[in-house]
Amino acid sequence: MDYAQIEKLTEKVKAENDFIGKIKSEIATVIVGQEALIERILISYMSSGHVLLEGLPGLAKTLAIRAFSRAIDTSFQRVQFTPDLLPADLIGTRIYNPKEMDFFTKKGPIFTNLLLADEINRAPAKVQSALLQCMEEKQVTIGEETYQLEKPFMVLATENPIEQEGTYPLPEAQLDRFFMKVLVDYPSHQEEKEILNRFSDIKVENVNKVLSPDKIAKKSEIIEKIYIDEKLIDYIVTIVGETRKPARKELKKYIEFGASPRASIALMKASRCIAFFRGRGFVTPDDIKEIGADVLRHRIILSYEAEADGKSADDVVRMLFDSVEVP
Repeated sequence: MDYAQIEKLTEKVKAENDFIGKIKSEIATVIVGQEALIERILISYMSSGHVLLEGLPGLAKTLAIRAFSRAIDTSFQRVQFTPDLLPADLIGTRIYNPKEMDFFTKKGPIFTNLLLADEINRAPAKVQSALLQCMEEKQVTIGEETYQLEKPFMVLATENPIEQEGTYPLPEAQLDRFFMKVLVDYPSHQEEKEILNRFSDIKVENVNKVLSPDKIAKKSEIIEKIYIDEKLIDYIVTIVGETRKPARKELKKYIEFGASPRASIALMKASRCIAFFRGRGFVTPDDIKEIGADVLRHRIILSYEAEADGKSADDVVRMLFDSVEVP
């Protein structure tokens, strides 16, 4: 792609990305702050990915997702994951009708556009496995029948980082299905003050529809055309490759297992989305750096030495980016 084509694409991006600000503005009527969270949810949605949200209770994760579903006019279901939850409670089951003397399928809450899996790590492995097929294949098998899930379909799962008693940690295969893992932090002093002042007016019903899923899908087609230089593709592959066979000795002792090629694909798609959000028809190294931690933090398995040295996944990702030369 030559310079003139990139310029033309940039002009098209600027003309087509105004809906992002409108969605953020609508969600801001009920959510104070959390701009990075809203942006990451939108990036994952436009990339047909799923999001894992990690944060303490009371940080408006559920409210943000409900507000987002209203802004893009999609169906929404919330499932509270508990130790006694069964796969049938999530995907549905076959029920016998004595009047008709036949079985019929009762579909579960998985048949929606946006599924909020609240406290996903509280459900046992068999429920997590049932969700795995839905996330990857966008279909569900009930009895002998296979049903396609609604389009678009997105799982937004939450987990509490401090309460580990009575939880079932997500297996690596399940974690890798998530396009991003987003850390949700406390609001600032000023933001919390605004929450208190606006508390009585915070109602999700105040959020208006901005754009339909069909129109957002057309915008996503533009994102796929955003130019990414061959050197930046090498940069992405090198970064993900460093998680598997680190050249830096310090990284070797901190990483037990690295990221799969799915991480490279996610990093490329997410960096294109960031470029689109910033009104550019091309990707820069800063786009890749900006989204790197959200894409990689849950895909790197840290060693005991990293834990002993107090190194988090984010610390290791920063070291990764520092160790790879920017093109």
